[in-house]
Amino acid sequence: MSTHESTDEQARATIFVSGRVQGVGFRWWTRSRALELGLVGRARNLDDGRVEIVAQGPRGDVERLEELVRELPGGTGRPGRVTSCTTQWSEPRDGVTGFHEA
Repeated sequence: MSTHESTDEQARATIFVSGRVQGVGFRWWTRSRALELGLVGRARNLDDGRVEIVAQGPRGDVERLEELVRELPGGTGRPGRVTSCTTQWSEPRDGVTGFHEA
């Protein structure tokens, strides 16, 4: 978990995930985890082979999704192979609903 003091404040993160993450069910898995956590946003393939995840909701839940994405495969059942993640935090946006695969 990060050093943010409150995990209930609303937050938005854009997570760029590198590795073998396209064509393996990674976006579907991410959407399922995000919905379980009550997050809104999207997961989409980028032309350079990465997946971009935009997740918004309570900071602690967004951080948990980030942790799940970074974890080694195994217990989480996450498909693919993640070699690196870069997260950019920003202010939440109004009007975002659902969690979509794009």
